[in-house]
Amino acid sequence: QVQLVQSGGGLVQPGGSLRLSCAASGFTLDYYAIGWFRQAPGKEREGISIISSSNDNTYSADSVKGRFTISRDNAKNTVYLQMNSLKPEDTAVYYCAAAWGPAAYRSADEYTYWGQGTQVTVSS
Repeated sequence: QVQLVQSGGGLVQPGGSLRLSCAASGFTLDYYAIGWFRQAPGKEREGISIISSSNDNTYSADSVKGRFTISRDNAKNTVYLQMNSLKPEDTAVYYCAAAWGPAAYRSADEYTYWGQGTQVTVSS
């Protein structure tokens, strides 16, 4: 079965850190760009961190630049999102997604496989 399974997330205080994981099963991530998206209540889904299949091209939204880091471990077929210096406005449901091809695709329409989503809440 082809799927992306997310783990991590939860409740954290402002200034804290979390790491999200996204493990692929049924296919290899080697040839896929991976994107992390998030959707807050009443807002559109936004792409926040993208990495190309070859790891030579990444994108970070201005809202998370310098705080969030995307990485992949192809041996584990897993991608991570390290989130530091979290703010209340980072509260959202976070999704990982995989898109076939060489680029760091920014549009959610490019992505074929999606994780189940995980809630991140930043609150004191």
